[in-house]
Amino acid sequence: MLVRSPAPPPFDAAVAHNYTSIVKDIAYSRAAVRTLARMPADLADRIRGRIRAYADDPSSQARNVRRLRGPDGFLRLRVGDWRIVMRDADTLEVLHIATCGHAYRD
Repeated sequence: MLVRSPAPPPFDAAVAHNYTSIVKDIAYSRAAVRTLARMPADLADRIRGRIRAYADDPSSQARNVRRLRGPDGFLRLRVGDWRIVMRDADTLEVLHIATCGHAYRD
């Protein structure tokens, strides 16, 4: 029997959050948390939902996820005009969230 993890706690920008999904844990960097806290709530919920959907079933977001060049195994998830840079290992690490014009700058 599968048991879903409870809904994530209310979002607090001061603390980096870890959410548990059925398949993978999701870890947000402080920069990603700060970006989510500054954007409109409906857009932040949409982005977090897409990240959770990828963590639960990567094939569900196959059209919106691309592997980035380089040896580090970074992925890019596309949500509208926003890009989420993440690394998929034992834990799904969300590293950076930005608009498409600023997502790939250092």
